[in-house]
Amino acid sequence: MRIVSLVPHATELLFALGLGDDVVAVTHECDFPGEVARLPRITRDVLPAGLSAAQIDAAVRERTGRGQAIYELDEERLRELEPDLIVTQELCPVCAVSIEDVRNVAETIPSHPEVVSLDPKTLGETMGDIRTVAQATGVRDAALELVARQRSRIDRVRIAVKGAERVSVAALEWLDPVFIAGHWTPQLIELAGGVDLLGFAGERSEESTWEVVAAAAPRVVVCMPCGYDAPRALEEAEAHREQLASVGAERVVAVDAAAYFSRPGPRLVDGLELLAHVLHPDLVPEAPGEALDVEL
Repeated sequence: MRIVSLVPHATELLFALGLGDDVVAVTHECDFPGEVARLPRITRDVLPAGLSAAQIDAAVRERTGRGQAIYELDEERLRELEPDLIVTQELCPVCAVSIEDVRNVAETIPSHPEVVSLDPKTLGETMGDIRTVAQATGVRDAALELVARQRSRIDRVRIAVKGAERVSVAALEWLDPVFIAGHWTPQLIELAGGVDLLGFAGERSEESTWEVVAAAAPRVVVCMPCGYDAPRALEEAEAHREQLASVGAERVVAVDAAAYFSRPGPRLVDGLELLAHVLHPDLVPEAPGEALDVEL
């Protein structure tokens, strides 16, 4: 089977299911696992490099307001590859090429590829995506094993923090302007032994204000700017040190959202383990990645 992945979390899922050798092209943002480095890139970012968070937000609003995506698809290359399966998403217009563009191009490809869209809004739906991809690719046993491993890790975290005092949390998905993390993040916080004061599970991330964040009075603020790694997230947090200090939290940390929170793939469980470590380090002493403390 020849598979093209048009969204990073789908790429990660395909490789986790042992389908890496079938993947013939990925997006310019796909960076995990390391084997993807050998694959051709079939998309590009249309936004100029070096924009600030506020400039990125403004540019995204402008393009999506006109019904345009911020990524472009190499349609000619896609036709040349003649894939059997294209995996994409339509949940977030910022995260992938337009689903309409993908379907229109797919109709012109002689191989008549199946187009599968993965659009999870909750942690449970990300698990459902494993089965969806398995059904399209015939790897049922690998899917069952992956789901079992994921559930086992989730259960270990749940058991570790059972009975612990719940820690109040504000999870910020963008800082200029402020966005409250939604979708699966509130569930991860709850499973990690916290209480998400502002986000709603299964709902889109919501623009807010620093005043609202401060009024919630969280003990911990987790800065997880969408698509940024931990060092870049720390830079953003430090640029907003005054606003973060005004919240009055006991601890503010920056995490690798690109790896563990923005992409609803298998590494969301890594994100759960990291959150549990941040909130209850005595009960979960080790975790993937790191949380960088923001000095206020």
